[in-house]
Amino acid sequence: MDEPQAPQGNTADGVVRELLPSQLVRVELEGRHQVTAHLASPVGRNYVRVLVGDRVRVALMSNDPSRGRIVEKL
Repeated sequence: MDEPQAPQGNTADGVVRELLPSQLVRVELEGRHQVTAHLASPVGRNYVRVLVGDRVRVALMSNDPSRGRIVEKL
């Protein structure tokens, strides 16, 4: 079996602050910066539920740093 690969690009840890429609969440990063994120495919396939207050790791988009993908629940 293949080992899971580490997320590519810029990642940051944060806390889920708000659940939005269409499976989007607002995450407050450690530097008090807020981003809008969605679940990455491997996380969603494992039926991971993200709730307000959960710590998550977010891979930020290179072209828009205010958006990202949740790649891991911490």
